[in-house]
Amino acid sequence: MTASTSLPLATRRTGLLAASAAAVVLMTGMAASAQQGAAEPMAAITAASEPTEIERFCSNIADVARDRRYALQRQELETLQKDIDQRMKALEEKRAEYEEWLKRREDFLSRIEDNVVKIYSTMKPDAAAERLAEVNVEVAAGILMKLEARKAGVILNEMNRKSAAELTRIMAAATRKEDPT
Repeated sequence: MTASTSLPLATRRTGLLAASAAAVVLMTGMAASAQQGAAEPMAAITAASEPTEIERFCSNIADVARDRRYALQRQELETLQKDIDQRMKALEEKRAEYEEWLKRREDFLSRIEDNVVKIYSTMKPDAAAERLAEVNVEVAAGILMKLEARKAGVILNEMNRKSAAELTRIMAAATRKEDPT
């Protein structure tokens, strides 16, 4: 069994038809060339330079392919823009949160007037510790922060351990550069 007989009948017929057509075209071209003289070979060269079916197909879909490529690029840019917008929104929320925290901190420190601080600075440390233990812890921490460090240390020394620890925690959080929450 040869290679040509192993192929399906339709494929063998198509191959034979293509070979026959090529032979006819070649013979026709040679005959026309002999009859027409030297002008005809130039026509054959010109006919050979005409676009092939593949070239015509590619030129026909070039605009569609370009439009599709632009659409994909536009879609990718829109996705990137949405991502940037989300990140900007998150940054804006963080900025607003930081401003709120800064405002709370400034309000906290400004609540304590200098007169109250002066009063506590003139009190005996044990009496001041007793009074500050009864006051709101944020107010007490604000007063202690505005007092001279040595005077605040003596007052904290006179307080019970729990109250002193809580006030120290609040004061340390208020002096941090980061958001204490």
